[in-house]
Formats: sequence, C-alpha cells, structure tokens
Amino acid sequence: MQLKPASRTVLSASIAAIAFGASNVASAAFIEDSKAAVELRNFYMNRDFRQSGAAQSKAEEWAQGFILKMESGYTEGPIGFGLDAVGLLGVKLDSSPDRTGTGILQRDRNAPNRAQDDYGSAGLTAKAKLSATTLHVGTLQPVVPVLMRNDSRLLPQTYRGAWLQSKEVSGLTLDLGMLDRVNQRDSSDNEEMTVFNAGRRNITFGSGGSTSDEFLFAGGRYDWSPQLATSYYYGGLDGIYDQHNFNLVHVLPLGDKQSFKTDLRFVRSTDDGGSNVDNDAFGALFTYKLGGHGFTGGYQHMRGDTGFAYVAGGDNALINLLQINDFGNEDERSWQVRYDYDFAAMGVPGLTLMTRYVSGDNVDRGAGASEGKTWERNTDIAYVIQSGPLKNLGLKLRNATTRSNFQSDMDENRVIVSYSLPLW
Repeated sequence: MQLKPASRTVLSASIAAIAFGASNVASAAFIEDSKAAVELRNFYMNRDFRQSGAAQSKAEEWAQGFILKMESGYTEGPIGFGLDAVGLLGVKLDSSPDRTGTGILQRDRNAPNRAQDDYGSAGLTAKAKLSATTLHVGTLQPVVPVLMRNDSRLLPQTYRGAWLQSKEVSGLTLDLGMLDRVNQRDSSDNEEMTVFNAGRRNITFGSGGSTSDEFLFAGGRYDWSPQLATSYYYGGLDGIYDQHNFNLVHVLPLGDKQSFKTDLRFVRSTDDGGSNVDNDAFGALFTYKLGGHGFTGGYQHMRGDTGFAYVAGGDNALINLLQINDFGNEDERSWQVRYDYDFAAMGVPGLTLMTRYVSGDNVDRGAGASEGKTWERNTDIAYVIQSGPLKNLGLKLRNATTRSNFQSDMDENRVIVSYSLPLW
C-alpha cells in the first residue's frame, strides 16, 4: 500500500523537530534526559446494529497505527526549557463503503462513505520548568476531571493550547490551562470544539453557534494521606457551558490484601450564555478488593433540564462511562456492577479480566413518551508479555452489548494488538 506524501512525512517531521531543537541547545541534560518510544497499534473493530430499521447493518474496519512520542530533558539553569513531539499515523488495512463508521479511520472528504487509505498528524510542545512548576504550550493530551483526551481507538485525540501545572506543595497538584483546538481520534485537522449532544442530551444553542475556540480549566487535587484525596476542577467551553467538578476518593485498608475504596463525584454544569445546559451529575463507586479479586457497585444520577455536557470526542468523568454509553442523558439513573481479576495472584502476571453490567432508566424522552431505558454489558480480557524478546507485546479483546428503547442496539467487538518499543 502506498502512502500519500503528507502522511509519509508525519513521523519524520517530529524527528527533525527534536533534532533541530537539540542541536541548538547547549545543555547535556536536554539530551541525556531525553527519551523516545514508538507504539505499534493494530486495531480491528466491528459493530453489529441490531435495532429494526437500522440505517447501517454493520460497521467493520481494520487498521494499523503508529504513535511516536519524543520527550527532551530540560536545559540547565533556574528555568529549564525543553521540547516534546508526537507523530501519529493510521493506515487502512480493511474497510468497505458500506461498513465505515467505527471511528478508527478518517473518512474521505470527497466520499464520506469511504475511509481514507491513511491519515496522520504531528505536533510539537514547548515546555519550561521552574522548581516543581511546568508550562507546556502546543500539542497536549490533558487528563483532568473536566477534560479527558480519548485514546480508545487507533490514534489518541489531541488538543492545542497551554497547560500550567504546579506541584510545589507536597501532596498538592494545581492545574491551569487554555485550549483552542481539538484534533479528533479519527481526524488530521485541528478544529474548534463543541459539546457532545447525542442520545437524549437535549442541549440547544443560541445565535453564537455550537462551536467554541476557547476551553478554560483550573483546579487542583490534594492528597490528605495515602488513603484520602479530594479535588475540585472548573472547566468552561466559552459561550456554551461552565462546569464545576468535585471528587473524593478514600481507600480503607482492611487487612492482608484487602481494601475498600469509595469514589464520590459531583458535577454541576450550567450554560455560559449560548446554550441551555443545566445538569447535576452525581456518581458513587464502591470497590472491595480481596487478593486478585475486585468487586464494584455504583450508582449514577442525572438531574436538570439537559443531559451531561462535555467536549465532543473526549472522555468524561462519569462513573458509568463504558465502552459504548455513558448513561448521561437527561434525568437518567443508572446502576453498575463490576468484577475484576488480576491473574498475577495465580502466578500469571500481565493477564487481567474485567466484566461489568450497567442498567439505566428514567430518561426524559419528551412529553407523552415512556421513560427511556438502556443497558450495557462489557467484558475485557488483556495480556501483556512481561519478559523475553516479545516483552511489552499486548493483546486486548473487548466485547460489548447494548440495548435501548431510544438509542441504537448493537453488539461490538474490538481486538487490539499493541507493542511499545523504546528508541532510546
């Protein structure tokens, strides 16, 4: 398969940028503390749509991804400077016009029902460090409660902006950032951001439109002890919504290889003048661990005039964010049961199992309509080779089934083979 000229230069552009930066900075730490790795990700995914009258019977695609990450060290002096780079390339292995839409390949601009043969992007991030405070400007992959980049497909989602993080006080992490563009996981374009509005979110927009070029976030997390942590974060998509996120996590040791974890979350979302966003989201997860076993129960409740708001394409902090659904529709209530097992307890490190079931109801479907109901079941089996010539080779099998009276019914399978290779 022959790659397009633009895609062939994605990875080489990142390498050249780091080499140029390194050659112009007279600092041993800049070079000696640098590191680079490439992740090879082979991704197969199919979705079988089961509802009556589905517009598409099946979505099925297979692709190969290349994720190159390079991080320099910092120059010497009171303020250290550095440069990071990321190169992303996705190559189609199999896709047909009637089976696109898995989200692992970019659609052709001239023929939306076809997937492009390849797509990619490259990003640079300038960074500076003073004591325990860092500033990153450029391509970012934030993971904070109000904004979580999505990495559930072939290539990760990235953002463009600035992120200041301080860890000057022991146990305290403070974050402040501003983003103006997003590059979705199946795209090579930096675009303005919008709010996810599928299902029964019922979010409407004013004359300012549905997109924004400014997302602000600020907040912090404090570890009161190794067992207790609390956090507060603000996130705002300019002209669309404001959001306040509160979280408490406590782990209670119960003896040898036993613990009980409590995870409480509350998110208040309101409009920012250009929408009708109004939502309170409450979630509680309780996990009992015994050796390699993990038993979890959870409850999530939406309340307000709309469903849960977050930046489209990303992940969110809802406890019932699953493989397909997040159960964040207007007035939705949902319950979760989950079981995890780490086979290291049986002498097989690297092998893990997760299975869970979530049932949701009470969704507002409009005047005169019955309540909306959805359920989803997930099972993940993963293995990472721990030693030998194939060390770091991982295999993950993911299966999901969901049924609903207001959303798509589907059965879904994903097979992901990944290999991380340190370059230096």
